[in-house]
Amino acid sequence: MKNQFEIISIPSVFESAPEVLDSIAEKVQKGLKVKIGENFFIVGDLALSEGNQPHKEINSAPNDLDYQVLLTSALLVSYSKLGNPLTVSTGFPFASFQVNKDAAHANLVKVHLVTFDSSVFSSGGIKKVVIEVNNGSIIPEVSSSALAIRNIHDIEGDFMVLSLGYGTFETIFSDATGEFGIQRTASSSPGINYALQALGRELFNLYPSTMISDVFLDEGLRNGFMFINRKKVDITALRLKVITFYYENVISPSVKKAFTDREFARSQGIYLAGGGALYPELVALFEAEFKDVIKIIVPEDPHHLAAKGYCLKSAKLSGGDNGQAVGIDLGNSSTIICLIKQD
Repeated sequence: MKNQFEIISIPSVFESAPEVLDSIAEKVQKGLKVKIGENFFIVGDLALSEGNQPHKEINSAPNDLDYQVLLTSALLVSYSKLGNPLTVSTGFPFASFQVNKDAAHANLVKVHLVTFDSSVFSSGGIKKVVIEVNNGSIIPEVSSSALAIRNIHDIEGDFMVLSLGYGTFETIFSDATGEFGIQRTASSSPGINYALQALGRELFNLYPSTMISDVFLDEGLRNGFMFINRKKVDITALRLKVITFYYENVISPSVKKAFTDREFARSQGIYLAGGGALYPELVALFEAEFKDVIKIIVPEDPHHLAAKGYCLKSAKLSGGDNGQAVGIDLGNSSTIICLIKQD
């Protein structure tokens, strides 16, 4: 089942659009220029290549501009792949799920009139499309990751999920008797952005006259190097320092609070989800703390698990019609769109 998905990743950044951007991208997800209200915005890869200060807020709400820009862009890409109608699932960190779920569902399940500039990736101009989202759901992000892990890996017993996202670090105990997990053990704490801000402080001490945006800090943390004052700077030692700082001050205390000894005894292992699971330094810290306690498992493409879980939920809602099912993880670093491959 793990190879059944098609994944499309869009950097979660946007910026007000320039007037003219003709034929500079090869497909819609690389040339997103969408209209929200009275203004056009360039999104994702196009914002990174053509924008001056691409940006996004952390853990935005359904009525926030950046949420609307990214959701509209993700729906446009999904529509370009599947047509109408769509069944779409997405979600929020557990801490903000309850307060946002009703407004998010109302904004999602409806007929969307989307205006976009097709001249960026084709010979067309300003176009409008009607996107019909006939059904959908809003679920906690960590619950969606647990759903994906259980279904993709055919797990029948209990396990723990630690979701290492950009904006939030979340925990859940996935009980074999439930669809998602035991909500009592679901919790949210600061995400990888905590380490990112620590990196920014370290670099400011070394290069006090240089201002580095969060977008490029994130890229540097992932790559292990940055270009500062036109010089390539190796930051692997700093990366280990700030990730260790993050683990010791946020992750380890949060895990101690989240789970009981009985849940450790029942669990088949701790599964790491989210983009933070791609950092070997962070995985090594988990393995060092829990080496005599429980197995640490990093599934394939852990940063795609939430989107896959959303997609599986959509497939269930659509009565098994996989040609309608869409999962959208509106992440703080990347927006992941998940579809099910068609025969």
